[in-house]
Amino acid sequence: MINPVFRLLVIALLLVCLAPPLGAEEVEFKFTPTLYQTTNERSAFDLNLRGELGEHRAWVGFYRRAHEFQQLRVGYEYTAQLPFGRLVPSLQAASHGFLGASVNAEIGSERYFGVLGFGRTNLRPYYNLNFDPNDAITLGAGTRALPNATVMLFQVRDDRLHTGQRVTHLTARNTRRVAGQRWTVDLFHREGRETPESEKVRGIGLAVGYDFDQYFARVAYDPHVNFSANHMLRLAFGVRF
Repeated sequence: MINPVFRLLVIALLLVCLAPPLGAEEVEFKFTPTLYQTTNERSAFDLNLRGELGEHRAWVGFYRRAHEFQQLRVGYEYTAQLPFGRLVPSLQAASHGFLGASVNAEIGSERYFGVLGFGRTNLRPYYNLNFDPNDAITLGAGTRALPNATVMLFQVRDDRLHTGQRVTHLTARNTRRVAGQRWTVDLFHREGRETPESEKVRGIGLAVGYDFDQYFARVAYDPHVNFSANHMLRLAFGVRF
């Protein structure tokens, strides 16, 4: 069970960090409930509240799978604009003693850029809702030269746990809304082992997102989710306010 005092402290800390001073711009929030339907597992849900204020983003989330596992998490990231691109460091903590950190960068011009990333955790129990390796490096490239689209090709690969985990993503999203609408598509290929001793798995998945005004929906089919033998369907619906 999650300690209720810890839960209240985390939420209070998040609200304090996000609260702007009087007269400052308002925080933009995004609330995302997600349902996870997985073969050979009970259904699970996640509730995530994310706040954004300028270059700062913070979130608090709660994941639960029946009576088998639950986890409260809190995180923060900062986007630094640099002469050669942008740098995004982030930190995350969760119940069960989990800690994680990452840094991602876009290097180049606004039209053409490289993608670099590095992540590390303390390897404590954690249900990975990123569905890519967390102790990993990221390499790729992208462009915004196409009309109203950002396209990226990148790979996230384990460089610590000797699992051979690799997820290659081809993503495309609208750079601006048209009539209040925006689409996001993520086609990905997954291969690797859940543990160094596990059988190697591979599969191709697809995630599609649709935004309309302040509302949005996300649907994803993920074969061999988190490099297990299980396949997952994810359904998310949310609102910005």
